[in-house]
Amino acid sequence: MPFIERVFSGVQPTGNLHLGNYLGAIVNFVKLQETHNCIYCVVDMHAITQGVDVWGGPEVLSRSTREVTAAFIAAGIDPKKQIVFNQSQVSGHAELAWIFNCVARMGWLGRMTQFKEKAGKDRENASVGLFDYPVLMAADILLYRATHVPVGEDQKQHLELSRDIAQKFNNDFADSIRAQGHDDGLFFPLPEPLITGPATRVMSLRDGTKKMSKSDASDNSRINLTDDADTIAQKIRKAKTDPEPLPSEEKGLESRPEADNLVGIFAALSGRSKADVLRDFGGGQFSSFKNALAELCVTKLAPIAGEMKRLVADPAHIDAILNDGSGRARAIADETMKQSKDIVGFIRRR
Repeated sequence: MPFIERVFSGVQPTGNLHLGNYLGAIVNFVKLQETHNCIYCVVDMHAITQGVDVWGGPEVLSRSTREVTAAFIAAGIDPKKQIVFNQSQVSGHAELAWIFNCVARMGWLGRMTQFKEKAGKDRENASVGLFDYPVLMAADILLYRATHVPVGEDQKQHLELSRDIAQKFNNDFADSIRAQGHDDGLFFPLPEPLITGPATRVMSLRDGTKKMSKSDASDNSRINLTDDADTIAQKIRKAKTDPEPLPSEEKGLESRPEADNLVGIFAALSGRSKADVLRDFGGGQFSSFKNALAELCVTKLAPIAGEMKRLVADPAHIDAILNDGSGRARAIADETMKQSKDIVGFIRRR
């Protein structure tokens, strides 16, 4: 039986959302809802895998969860047509993660580069949750038997792990899967990555070799989705550049990370290619290009910031959206868990 085509993706509620989150994820979420059945999750269980100093504690986590939800809606995601919810409201994420912990292998997790980066040199002091984070991510996706996942380059390795876990589960329990009525012996799909757009990886405005990050000490390194119009324009005009004029062709961006980043941002926000942008601005100075980029950023982002501010001022409304979404997500997740438990051999309440 072919799998129902379904998209799943999640965003962590840790710190301020910024332009990189918007262009690398949220803007694509909005496009995908026009062509796919989508499930968009605020992954609050992932947020607590690092120290409390990183995710801020209970009050900050609640506020950040509502802020990410507000960003989804302000950007154009329709919570009535698509499912928008927070992960911790659906217990199947944790239940399936345990089953997958018994399918995944230590060697697989040991190769995950994000754990090495986030844990740093003091890996012995990192939480088990941080090490096991990719297994929970696999459970997030496969709990809904999602077929496609919009991911950035930094998450491709985790998606590959999700595919490995799905394949090993299907192989390990092939006979039981068939006994449960799946004649082809396949219960979980092997989810495919969706990587779209010219600026899926947005870099810092202060250093074009580093990814734009909410953890960067300099607020001028990023454009937050909550920034007002004046702040957005000021940050663009202060963005690091080099002394040379903009090139006329893309090849000229190869050894110029800051120029490449700003052109990529303009391309993504305007829905054009880098080549098109350079046809308009190539040969010119950065000052005039930055003015145009600042105007474009304000036009695209200031309305989102305003709508986010309006939405977060009414937390009960946000909570109602999350409660409704979690109920709809749970209906899918519960069916997956019932079948997963039967396949493994767990006796469950009927």
